[in-house]
Amino acid sequence: MKTSTTDHHFSDRAHATGRDLSTQALTRAEHAMDQSRSLASETMDRAEGTLRHLRDSIDPMVGKLTAQSQRLARQSLDAAAEATARAQRSVSRYATSTARYVSNEPVKSVLIAAAVGAGVALLVAAARKHQNR
Repeated sequence: MKTSTTDHHFSDRAHATGRDLSTQALTRAEHAMDQSRSLASETMDRAEGTLRHLRDSIDPMVGKLTAQSQRLARQSLDAAAEATARAQRSVSRYATSTARYVSNEPVKSVLIAAAVGAGVALLVAAARKHQNR
């Protein structure tokens, strides 16, 4: 009976670990999406400032430059939106795959999660040590 309870406990922990890893991946993807939006926004702000200066100094070229800048900004936003959509699809696939793997291989999943956690802990410790120099 203890083995069954222990297996169930490991399975629950493995599932929770898989869910946590999936959530972390989604959070990172959302962060990347936010950074992409921020970068696109900053690019738009810079482009708008440049256009104002050009409009004041070179009136005949303003129309042409405005159209080109808007097209480039739209292309950048479209590319960022597409990259975000691809990242969301990938995260979703990975989350589904992870959940399936955790269900099929709970013990391996716990061992993998423990190894990843140990690796991250070592990296954090090394980074802190390097930062304190």
